[in-house]
Amino acid sequence: MKSAAVAALGIVGAVAIAGVGYGAYQVITPATSGYAEVVNVDPIVKTWQEPREVCQQVTVERKKPVKDQHRVTGSVVGAVVGGVIGHQFGGGSGKDAATAGGAIAGGGAGNQIQKGMQEKNTYTTAEQRCNTVMEDKSRTEGYDVTYVFNDQEDTIRMDKKPGERLRIEEGEVVTQ
Repeated sequence: MKSAAVAALGIVGAVAIAGVGYGAYQVITPATSGYAEVVNVDPIVKTWQEPREVCQQVTVERKKPVKDQHRVTGSVVGAVVGGVIGHQFGGGSGKDAATAGGAIAGGGAGNQIQKGMQEKNTYTTAEQRCNTVMEDKSRTEGYDVTYVFNDQEDTIRMDKKPGERLRIEEGEVVTQ
């Protein structure tokens, strides 16, 4: 019976020593599975520019088409009126000179008056005007995630934004 008690005591002692040894191993050896704390997330953003056409309606003023480009009507009417007025002055050959001078001056004045009227003869219309602008575009292509596991900091690139912690299995981050 003594030997059974000694044997039992020996077995209990061996189990106790093994338990203490295993416990010490667990304390010394860091876990390879568990959860890591996420301490920083930096988005990886790709930016570029794309051209885009922008059109708008613009009010413009245009000159109406001119029927008498050389302003013959204004010159003729001005010459007749100038000749009639010039004919009122002088006598004899002086009257003829005054008539001719009045016609010449009246023709020039009539031409300029018609020019001014043609330039003021306008209409308003709307036109579509387009131009190309460069538009900024961006897309988040992933995340650089910094995490702490077993008091060690590490970084991993992920496709999706993580939560507050990451699952670790056998020392590797589980990304699914």
